[in-house]
Amino acid sequence: MNPLARIAEQRISQAIEDGSLSFEKWKNKPLSLEDDHFVPDDLKIAYKMLKNSGYLPPEVEEKKEIQRIEDLIASTEDEHVRIKQMKKLNLMLMKVDSRRGRPQNITLQDEYYSKIVERVSLYSQVEKEAKE
Repeated sequence: MNPLARIAEQRISQAIEDGSLSFEKWKNKPLSLEDDHFVPDDLKIAYKMLKNSGYLPPEVEEKKEIQRIEDLIASTEDEHVRIKQMKKLNLMLMKVDSRRGRPQNITLQDEYYSKIVERVSLYSQVEKEAKE
């Protein structure tokens, strides 16, 4: 056995006996493994360093922003703010579409999109009728 490994084993055993190394909180719990099997081996350490430093790729930041806008649209009561956010969302999705090969548009979420358009259209018609 390697002398370094022997020293390590002795220290681990000593720490367990002293009680300074307790593994009860880890016992029978799954390890939290990162899903990085799609990342090439030579880039794994670089990706881990970027992740640990808080860096997010622009695609992930855009996806978070899109999700935030969708949540805002769903929770907003003011129709003018909702329409403004829908336009902003559509612009962001168009930017994402232009960078990738396949479209990712709000119209692909047919049920959600149709409910929003119907609600905005009905509100606009009621507003027009009230003005007349």
